[in-house]
Amino acid sequence: MSPISRAALRCFAVNGYHGTTIRQIASAAGLSVPGIYHYFGSKQDILVDLCEVAMGELISASERAIDEAGVNVLDRFDALVECLVQFHADFADVAFVTFSEIRSLKDEALVRHLAARRREQELITALVEEGVETSVFQAPDPRHVARAISSICIGISQWYRSDQGLSVDELSEVHVRICRDTARWART
Repeated sequence: MSPISRAALRCFAVNGYHGTTIRQIASAAGLSVPGIYHYFGSKQDILVDLCEVAMGELISASERAIDEAGVNVLDRFDALVECLVQFHADFADVAFVTFSEIRSLKDEALVRHLAARRREQELITALVEEGVETSVFQAPDPRHVARAISSICIGISQWYRSDQGLSVDELSEVHVRICRDTARWART
């Protein structure tokens, strides 16, 4: 992520997209307004950059976690949940901004962002469905369960702070149990 995007992220997290001006972003980045426009054509372009970098990183990390976990569906499920928890805890501001400011994306950027979110959701859904097919999970409606699991993990970015007593590893352990229970783990 570029220094300008990091500065914009801090501003968007505090003031929201519509409440942030290019002048505020420039000040936070230590640049002039023309300096911002040298790198980005508009505030919208900065938001698009944040969203694309965030979703690209999340999808890559998720696919890597699943691949590295091996063939066991429960191991892959746990690895994906751990990845989601880690991402939403470590990158809470970018996760929060890209989730809450989706309404501010326009045209093709919105289409691309929604496609990326669907891709991430498909990873979760596929594992829950595979778990049901192999009797690892007993979820009566795997697609809705997968959406609930997504919401559980995304929500971490709204409340988790590292100084509140739980490490990210501890938070991951708790959330793996919660997500297994949500999918109705068969505990065989």
